[in-house]
Amino acid sequence: MHQVKVRSQQGFIPIPHVPIDAVSLSARTKTFKTRSIKKDSKLAGLYLAIQMTDLTTLEGSDSLQKIRGLCTKALSPVSHAFQLSLQQKRPELPPVPRVAAVCVYPNFVADAKCMLAGSGVKVASVASGFPAGQVPFAIKEADVKAAVLAGADEVDMVIDRGAFLSGKYQQVFDEIRGLKEICGDAHLKVILETGELGTYDNIRLASWLAMEAGADFIKTSTGKISQAATMESTLVMLEAIADFYRAYGKKVGMKPAGGIRTAKQAIQYLVMLRESLGSEWLNPDLFRFGASSLLNDLLRQIASQVLGHYADQDQFSMD
Repeated sequence: MHQVKVRSQQGFIPIPHVPIDAVSLSARTKTFKTRSIKKDSKLAGLYLAIQMTDLTTLEGSDSLQKIRGLCTKALSPVSHAFQLSLQQKRPELPPVPRVAAVCVYPNFVADAKCMLAGSGVKVASVASGFPAGQVPFAIKEADVKAAVLAGADEVDMVIDRGAFLSGKYQQVFDEIRGLKEICGDAHLKVILETGELGTYDNIRLASWLAMEAGADFIKTSTGKISQAATMESTLVMLEAIADFYRAYGKKVGMKPAGGIRTAKQAIQYLVMLRESLGSEWLNPDLFRFGASSLLNDLLRQIASQVLGHYADQDQFSMD
């Protein structure tokens, strides 16, 4: 593969080519699924995973009522009765935490921001022609500006996979850089849509390209195609983040999105995160799960760990 270079205001930046051995990658991810985790450590992991979860609704049928329900769940994942039962059984346990963020379309950002004011739960918004990214750059700019002006704390943009796969790396770099400038203080999460990139080498290249362009987070997927996050694609991205940190001293966050539905999977991802990037990344400022359906299984497993049985459905929302 030829050396990829992109042009920035400071000159040309080489994008390192790191070939990925798919067999070794698969073997390594399997080791993260066999770790023996003690009960209290597992419980701590379940609590941490909740704090790292982004609740998301990105449907054409989204309404203000649905956004209100999502924000209510973000603020109070469990009922008062359920929280009380946990505290009676284990008084030393902290309350079930709130999630990291809610993610909505730009036209719902202001409403979500109002509902979550003062809570610490962030408001994220997809933008830039989500989910395909196949719109003119001027429209992407307007999309991101609208989200930021409405108060978004985070913006989730999608790269133009067609441009990337055609070798138009400069275009992809320039678009990320341009949208990052518009974001200002808002964090930019760059979605690669790894299921459409074809190879692990491409995932690695796209990860580095996004980080060079200023991404605060890199994210696997939109959740709108069948192949979402996998442990293999996530590990490739985590290793790219590790190398980028060693090269520049900048910490970039990671968000696997889609396909992570069970607490068991979430714990496996946290093990992989810890062994790839270290304990510094074990916080919601640097790692997120983009999987709304995951939350209920995390809560069910907490009930099982603490109370010895799964909670009734009325103890928390089953949405």
